[in-house]
Amino acid sequence: MGQGRVIIVGAGPAGVRCAQVLVAAGIKPILVDEGRRDGGQIYRRQPEGFTRSYPTLYGTEAERARSLHQTFESLRGAIDYRPETLAWNIAERQLYTVSAGVSKALPFDALVVCSGATDRLMPVKGWHHAGTYSLGAAQIALKSQACAIGRRVVFAGTGPLLYLVAAQYVKAGAQVAAVLDTSSLWKRVRALPKLAARPRVLVNGISLMRTLRSAGVRVVTGIEPLEIHGTAEDGVWGITYRSPDGATHQVECDAVALGYHVRPETQLADLARCEFRFDAETRQWLPAIDRDGRSTVPGVYLAGDGARVLGADGAEIAGKLAAWALLEDLGHPVPAAEREALRREREVMDRFRQGLVEAFPWPAEQAARLPDDAVVCRCEAITAGELRRVVNQMGACEANRAKAFSRVGMGRCQGRYCGHAGAEVVAAAAGIPLEKVGRLRGQGPVKPLSIAVQEVKE
Repeated sequence: MGQGRVIIVGAGPAGVRCAQVLVAAGIKPILVDEGRRDGGQIYRRQPEGFTRSYPTLYGTEAERARSLHQTFESLRGAIDYRPETLAWNIAERQLYTVSAGVSKALPFDALVVCSGATDRLMPVKGWHHAGTYSLGAAQIALKSQACAIGRRVVFAGTGPLLYLVAAQYVKAGAQVAAVLDTSSLWKRVRALPKLAARPRVLVNGISLMRTLRSAGVRVVTGIEPLEIHGTAEDGVWGITYRSPDGATHQVECDAVALGYHVRPETQLADLARCEFRFDAETRQWLPAIDRDGRSTVPGVYLAGDGARVLGADGAEIAGKLAAWALLEDLGHPVPAAEREALRREREVMDRFRQGLVEAFPWPAEQAARLPDDAVVCRCEAITAGELRRVVNQMGACEANRAKAFSRVGMGRCQGRYCGHAGAEVVAAAAGIPLEKVGRLRGQGPVKPLSIAVQEVKE
C-alpha cells in the first residue's frame, strides 16, 4: 500500500469532499486554493466581519453550504491548506504555484484538479464597454463585496445561472431592469422529461422565475442581443435586443450581466497533458475521464465542474469518486457499495444536465451574425471582422493559427472568455464544422504573474 505526495487544486465542493475522503484514509493532502477562504465560487464565503445569514447568501443551498464549510473546518488540522495560492503551471510531475510573490514547484505523486467552472460568454457588440460583467462577476460582487454592479442592471444570456443571479439581486434589493434569455420557452418544455430527473432542482428553478415575476421584473425569452450601448467615458447606458417577432427593443441600464451557463476550467488539465475530446452536445472540448475521474495521464484525476458541469452537489460526488479512484490506484480499499450508489446518483444528475443543454442551448448561430466591428477578444481588442480576415485572406482555419495571426486569446484571460466564441466565428467564416477548428492550446502561466515573483524551493 502506497501513499506518496497528493495535491488537490481547489477548495470548492469537489476539492473539500476529495480531501475529506483522503484524510479518512490516513493521507494528508496539500490543498492549493486560489481563494482566500474555502467554498469555491458557488459557496463563496463572505469576508470576515460580514454577518449575512446562510439563507441570505445561499438561498435553497444554505444547508449544503453550511455542511461543506463545517467539513472544511474539521479538516484544517489534517491537511496542508494553502489559500490565496495560484496554481499556474504543471510540468514534469510538478505543480507550480505562486503566493504572496513567491513561486514554488511542488512535486506530486498524485494530483486531483478541482478547478471549477467559469462563465461561458458569447460576445455582443458593445460588450467591451465598462459596466458589462459576466454573471459570475456579478455574483462575486454581491457575495464578497455586498454590492451590485450597477443601479439598474440587465441580465442577458441563458441558463440557470442567469435566473439565479438575477433573483439574488432582487432579494438583495437591487433594481433588475430586465432578464433577456436567448432560449425559448418551447425548448424548456421539450426538455422537461430530462429535467424531471431532479424534481427538487427543477422546482427551485421555477421558484427563481416566480421571484423575478413577483418583483415585476421583465423576463423575455427567445431574444437575440444586438448591442450593448455605452461610451468610453461613461460606460454602459442601454442594451438593444430583437424579440421573437422580429421587433427591436431597447432597455436603459447602467450595467449588464452576461453569460451562457458555465464551462469547465480546463487549462490545468491541458497543461498536465490530458487528452481532450469534442463534445457535440455542448460544442466544446472537454478532458477525457473515466466514470470516477481518472484522466488519460496516470496519477492525474479531474473532479467537479472542472471536468463536467453537474452543479455543486454533483461536484461533491465527483470529489469523493476521484478520491476513491486515487486510493484504489494506491492500493487502498474503497467502499464498493457506496461508490456504486454515488455513480448511479451521478447518472441521474447527468440526465438532468442533458436536459439543461437542450433547454438552454449555447447560441452558436449568433457568432456568425456578429457585425465585423464587434469585439470578440476584449483583452486584445480583436474584432469579428479581424478573425474573418485571417480566415479568408490567410487561411487561418485552425484555432491556434488564428491566434498566431490575430492575437485572439493572447491576453490576460488566455482565451477563457473569447476562445469558444472565437472558434465559432472561425468555423462560420471558413464553412467548416466547429470540431475542425480545434481548441486553443494551454500554456503557463494560466493567469498573469508579476515579474517580481521570487522562486524558492519547497
